[in-house]
Amino acid sequence: MIQIKVIKPVLFCLCLAVFLLPVSRTVSASSQSTIQYSLPRLVKIFGAGGVKNLYGYSTGFLVSPEGHIATIWSPVLDTDRLSVVLHDGRKFEAEVLGAEPHLDLAVLKLKSERELDLPFFDYKEKVTAGPGTRILGFSNMFKVATGDEPVSVLHGVIEARTELPRRRGAFELSYSGDVYVVDAITNNPGAAGGALVTYDGKLLGMIGKQVRNAKTNTWVNYSLPIDVLSKSIEQIITGKFDSSEDQKKPDMDAPQRYRPVDFGLVMVPDVLYRTPAYIDRVLPGSLVAKAGLQPDDLVVFVNDELIKSCKTLNSELGQLEPGDLLRLVVRRNNQLISIELQVPPEKK
Repeated sequence: MIQIKVIKPVLFCLCLAVFLLPVSRTVSASSQSTIQYSLPRLVKIFGAGGVKNLYGYSTGFLVSPEGHIATIWSPVLDTDRLSVVLHDGRKFEAEVLGAEPHLDLAVLKLKSERELDLPFFDYKEKVTAGPGTRILGFSNMFKVATGDEPVSVLHGVIEARTELPRRRGAFELSYSGDVYVVDAITNNPGAAGGALVTYDGKLLGMIGKQVRNAKTNTWVNYSLPIDVLSKSIEQIITGKFDSSEDQKKPDMDAPQRYRPVDFGLVMVPDVLYRTPAYIDRVLPGSLVAKAGLQPDDLVVFVNDELIKSCKTLNSELGQLEPGDLLRLVVRRNNQLISIELQVPPEKK
């Protein structure tokens, strides 16, 4: 047993060396120059989180010299103290300029009294690629960089551009549309919002959230194509943005299997067009009471779906099915709290 404990780390290091050395020797000059070109355009984002299954960090990439940043829409951004660290270690406060939750997209703006002139990716090119295209994935996965350290770089190949089933299918996705599926393990904690780039330095897409196939329990590595995100990025930057959510009409045929009260939630009266989803009362002995939710908690996410109002909350809960896993993220004062519940059987 002692020999095994000693040998395992040695074997691991040898395997790691064997894995890394050939890569560094065979990477083409073009990919090396692309890495040097891309790294200054990546940023590290730090915000809300820090509790179970709720990471307080993510990745983004610059899309303008003035400091506009494209990133993933996530609970990390739900804070008044959002900070961004550039490749050279400079730290800025940032604000959420706008978001399109149905594209999993948010655009940030650095706060600076000085005029900025930063390197950036040209998202307006709307570059596309097909299967077999070699790519580089840049992200701050696992929070490897907090200052001027470079973010991680992964080499891979595009396997397909396809539409993944949404939450009621195999994958729990809020985004609906085409994605690039890649053969590199890109979608790790903190990696969401990173950049997918071609070997010649063209921006292809934004790395998505961690998503698992509910049927096979396997993870999918995907990115959101930049040609899908480009229009919304430009509209948010220019101030001419109309969220697709605002344009949606209520779906009268949407299922209403569950209501907040079925989990023990009594919400504030829904009197406005967008009444915030504040909890008015928690029923004693209920599922949410046992999980620790309290009056005045604000429900901000249900299964990664942004909750903008009581109506949105009712809609999301109504689509649940018996046996589903319900993940709630609530805001209490300046903290985000995450809980998980098993959806009970439907009442007859």
